[in-house]
Amino acid sequence: MTATRYDRRMYAVMNDRRAAAVYATTGRRRLLVGAHVALTAVGVAAWIGTVFGSGWSPAVVVAVALLPWVLLTGMLNGSTRGLLELRGRMLDERQLVERDRVRALAHRITLWLLVAAAFGAGTYSVLADAPLRAAVAPVLIGVLAAHWMMPLWVASLRVQDELGDVDDEFGDSSAA
Repeated sequence: MTATRYDRRMYAVMNDRRAAAVYATTGRRRLLVGAHVALTAVGVAAWIGTVFGSGWSPAVVVAVALLPWVLLTGMLNGSTRGLLELRGRMLDERQLVERDRVRALAHRITLWLLVAAAFGAGTYSVLADAPLRAAVAPVLIGVLAAHWMMPLWVASLRVQDELGDVDDEFGDSSAA
């Protein structure tokens, strides 16, 4: 099957190496993932505050967090070279296996996150003597967001440094 124009364009975008210095090393990718997790948490919490709270100030937080979140998402997708975004026919066998491993690991992490969320919501309802429904919707929305982003976070953390991308302590990769 031949690649469509969309497939070729997405492949080119996901393999554009102009921003590779931003995510070239494991430490930089960890920093990007940490920032993305934090922005996701802030955005989801603000959205929950907008929907279930009163006032519009959380909506402003969502709007402010959205642009850097989108940029970080693009950098993380670039660091994985589109592992999760490209169609299967655009990936080689090694990438397909890696995508399956990433999805399986993300699924296991999300399973334990769901267990913790269920336990936490139940504990909240007992300790606060509040109805369980008061905690369920916000917790489920938070876990849904984590479930949605977990494969990207796992894939970005599993990417191996490329030879020649790792700089020495002085930032010069040409030193022998």
